[in-house]
Amino acid sequence: MATGWGSILRDEQLEEMARQAVDRALAEGVLLRTSQEPSSSDVVSYAPFTLFPSLVPSALLEQAYAVQMDFNMLVDAVSQNAAFLEQTLSSTIKRDNFTARLFDIHKQVLKEGIAQTVFLGLNRSDYMFQRNADGSAALKQIEINTISASFGGLASRTPAVHRHVFNVLSKTKEAAKILSNNPSEGLALGIAKAWELYGSANALVLLIAQEKERNIFDQRAIENELLARNIHVIRRRFEDVSEKGSLDQDRRLFMDGQEVAVVYFRDGYMPSQYSPQNWEARLLLERSRAVKCPDIATQLAGTKKVQQELSRMGILEMLLPGQPETVARLRATFAGLYSLDMGEEGDQAIAEALAAPSQFVLKPQREGGGNNLYGEEMVQALERLKDSEERASYILMEKIEPEPFGNCLLRPGSPVRVVQCISELGIFGVYVSSISACHFPPNLTITTAILRER
Repeated sequence: MATGWGSILRDEQLEEMARQAVDRALAEGVLLRTSQEPSSSDVVSYAPFTLFPSLVPSALLEQAYAVQMDFNMLVDAVSQNAAFLEQTLSSTIKRDNFTARLFDIHKQVLKEGIAQTVFLGLNRSDYMFQRNADGSAALKQIEINTISASFGGLASRTPAVHRHVFNVLSKTKEAAKILSNNPSEGLALGIAKAWELYGSANALVLLIAQEKERNIFDQRAIENELLARNIHVIRRRFEDVSEKGSLDQDRRLFMDGQEVAVVYFRDGYMPSQYSPQNWEARLLLERSRAVKCPDIATQLAGTKKVQQELSRMGILEMLLPGQPETVARLRATFAGLYSLDMGEEGDQAIAEALAAPSQFVLKPQREGGGNNLYGEEMVQALERLKDSEERASYILMEKIEPEPFGNCLLRPGSPVRVVQCISELGIFGVYVSSISACHFPPNLTITTAILRER
């Protein structure tokens, strides 16, 4: 793999190119609200991005495209298999209160009977490129996000910024190689299809949002795509649903007196986002006939424990019977994943991680970033957890070691300099399923989802 772009810029060029790139990002709408005013768009700034695009080996990009359809089918299969979810999460829900609360709602909905007949998945599968001993790279999945998968909107706008940078540098050949990328359109197409299948022309899309939402422009991009198709979106908090949401006798969902066809969650993936009132609102939404994105079973399908269990031999074959090629494509992307359930298997995994901590990552059942433990922090956590049943609320994962590359990270308030970065490749997948059919629109890609300074 190439080592990066640092060599094509002299230090004295960085400041000027960074200024031009930031101005273009602001003009294109690569925006965040500020941390000082997260509830207001009166003052905004640019979202952090790289001066140059990330370098992705074409073979690995094609592999990621090809396997996304398989992951769509896998997530759909897991979400529909109540017995598998219950068995897989049985140890986790004893020690992880958040997962347990989600699972309780899942059980209540199953007991009452699922009113929802159309199911929508907007997932993002994240990968790193494992550096092999022979210098080659392999595509390895970090995780799959099944709720509030973000940056589809902002990623739709970053290619224009990177083309601008290359054009300013008179590197038109490089500019022409930057792939077109519009995930926000594809995500909106999935929501629009679910809205259509719901079958009520006057119904709305309800976007569940946080009150303090810095990433609102990422969400607005999808809202605007829907409005262009004459599908109206209303933004409400869980608290609003609790106060003004209701179900009729057919379990149709109404918000402020208006029928809701699709509920799109951009909130509800972390424990801190739920008060007792919010849990009641989530249950109301799940009991409704409206299409949830995701429904509670699909959110559970995206937990780290399910990811770990899917790596066991025989599990993919059970969930996707008679599809050996699909199973092979999926399994080729799996890194090492290890259960920490009480017993010999979990004991062995902990012993191996303590013996070689640089080769593992400790993951809790959490979304939203910043939750994983590495190195000495992981060692301290494992020493504390190794004799406790609390360890079942975590999994261990093989640490992926990608090839660092030179780039310039542009962040408000940070100096402009070339640094060594590692990146993740995020592939969006969209599927809509109903009682009579399953629809898998074209896969969508974002190639600059997450970048970290090494």
